Amino acid sequence: NPYILATLLFGLGLGTTITFASSHWLLAWMGLEINTLAIIPLMAQHHHPRAVEATTKYFLTQATAAAMLLFASTTNAWLTGQWDIQQMSHPFPLTLITLALALKIGLAPMHTWLPEVLQGLDLTTGLVLSTWQKLAPFALLLQIQNVNPTILITLGLASTLVGGWGGLNQTQLRKVLAYSSIAHLGWMILILQYSPSLTLLALLTYFVMTFSTFLVFKLNKSTSINALAISWTKAPILTSLTPLVLLSLGGLPPLTGFMPKWLILQELAKQDLAPLATLAALSALLSLYFYLRISYAMTLTMSPNNLTGVTPWRFSSPQLTLPLAIATTATISLL
Repeated sequence: NPYILATLLFGLGLGTTITFASSHWLLAWMGLEINTLAIIPLMAQHHHPRAVEATTKYFLTQATAAAMLLFASTTNAWLTGQWDIQQMSHPFPLTLITLALALKIGLAPMHTWLPEVLQGLDLTTGLVLSTWQKLAPFALLLQIQNVNPTILITLGLASTLVGGWGGLNQTQLRKVLAYSSIAHLGWMILILQYSPSLTLLALLTYFVMTFSTFLVFKLNKSTSINALAISWTKAPILTSLTPLVLLSLGGLPPLTGFMPKWLILQELAKQDLAPLATLAALSALLSLYFYLRISYAMTLTMSPNNLTGVTPWRFSSPQLTLPLAIATTATISLL
């Protein structure tokens, strides 16, 4: 029903906006809750056991994180007598809140729900989960000052490493995208303490790149690496561009994805964290391997072909191809 869909999407936007606009922990928590409640029916709209399972997993983790956040903010109010987000001073609630938000966006070591949930969803809802759902927790993370830097660096480094290693083992594209999301979030968290504007830049470029990747897979109707082998029959021009999109996600120089990584490494070196920058750069190589693997499956191998299957690309829909064209161009040449 279009009315129900419109209501849910409105709720999704409203929840995030409330969190953005609030300076009081209770309001911020309420925004996150509205957001979660709005996306749950969207996730379960295809009544498939896998989708329902993914929705349940998502609901349980988000409820846990929200409860933790509420507990931490009430503790903070009890210890310091105020609810203001930016005036956090006590280390205990600060740590708890950071961990709750990390669980919400799926940073390692609280990441295990993300690949499972993403695998059960269709690509459109998966895209919303990978992009829009990260905004509200990030707004809160950016607002809380004086968090212990060790926690953020541990979370960030663990995420880049787990995102790299976890993705090596996958054949399902949605799981690969989930691990790539974990790795990118790790980069953002690493730099959060030292340069919030760089975190926002990384988030923005990640959104553009993820958007085009999801749309490519949606146009191909492919969910596993095997299905990519025949994608050239479905969209020949797109298939030749996809490796560039994937390498941009991996962060290779002439492409957009290189920009945030370059600036983040530079900033980390400025902060005398050269070993950390080295580790982060090496962990990016892990991710690069599985992006190359997907590119290889898509364009550098010939699939067994049949002439009847060569024409579906003539019938692709314009409402999908226009945003795809914009996103792909941005992903490749925004640097």
